[in-house]
Amino acid sequence: MTPAGVAARVLGVAAFKPAYLIHGDDHGRIGERKARLRALAERSSGAGGLELLEGDASSPEAAATALSAMTFAMGRRFVIVDGVERWKDADLEPLAAALADPPPDTTIALFAREDGRVKAPAKLAGLVTKAGGDVAAERTLKPRELPRWVVERGREQQLALDTPAARGLIRHVGDRQQRLMRELEKIALGLGPGAKVSAEQVDELAASSSERKVWSLADALVAGDVSAATRFLLELRAQGERLPGLTFAIVRRLREAHDVAQRLAAGESVAQVKASLRMPSFAADRLIADVRARDVDALRRALEAMAGLEVASRGGGTLSEDTAAVLALQAAA
Repeated sequence: MTPAGVAARVLGVAAFKPAYLIHGDDHGRIGERKARLRALAERSSGAGGLELLEGDASSPEAAATALSAMTFAMGRRFVIVDGVERWKDADLEPLAAALADPPPDTTIALFAREDGRVKAPAKLAGLVTKAGGDVAAERTLKPRELPRWVVERGREQQLALDTPAARGLIRHVGDRQQRLMRELEKIALGLGPGAKVSAEQVDELAASSSERKVWSLADALVAGDVSAATRFLLELRAQGERLPGLTFAIVRRLREAHDVAQRLAAGESVAQVKASLRMPSFAADRLIADVRARDVDALRRALEAMAGLEVASRGGGTLSEDTAAVLALQAAA
């Protein structure tokens, strides 16, 4: 297989096509694809086989000239054109003529970062398709569309994720599609092809070690397990975690637990409470079980103890931070 063929296989296609149009409002993903193609082009054909048109040098006429230029480069030629969103339909005639009979062993890739009314010319997609090329839209998704997108991208990585697992990944990683893809790739490497990924596995694989320990510390306090809570606290402090950040995470989980306790005490069913919690099913079951083993007053006192620790962590106490933290955990648990 030729170097260009190897590079094309990396992109997931059998061979490079004459033309590509990559456009949309997901600028990060478009920039990522451009950088990846440039690296592949340089690897397969060398710097002499790549021409890059950016800024003022980017125009339909310049792109047409680059396509028709004679070169002494060996292998496939690549022309990468940025800033296509500034072009107009009326200016496309030179490029249309060049694409009507594209030169052999040449690929032109056109990148358009769209925003509002700033878009690639409407006719350009048709010219690329007619030349035997591909058009790819990279668009940001609405929040409600992201879980489905994650499930589909996971399938491409030979992973079987359900909707709770996809939502868990979004909660850990955020809504940037590039970051979600990187995490899916990491999970695929860790679990291997064909793996079924649960929400609990996502929590284990996507969260950092420190993040998991913070959750474990907060959950230990809700459950009243002072020994485990103290152990996690000391490990986190040894890793350099600051007390104000730990206190914030602990208080957030205690408030959530206190709210659950109040609702259960007021007569709401476990099913009603669980349905309203924005967390994976297994995590909701664990939280509710821990809360039911305590009572509203105990959780209220735990919150008061953590409020005192927050004051101490901001210089309002006479004890060292670590001593104040251990005493507060004992009172809270």
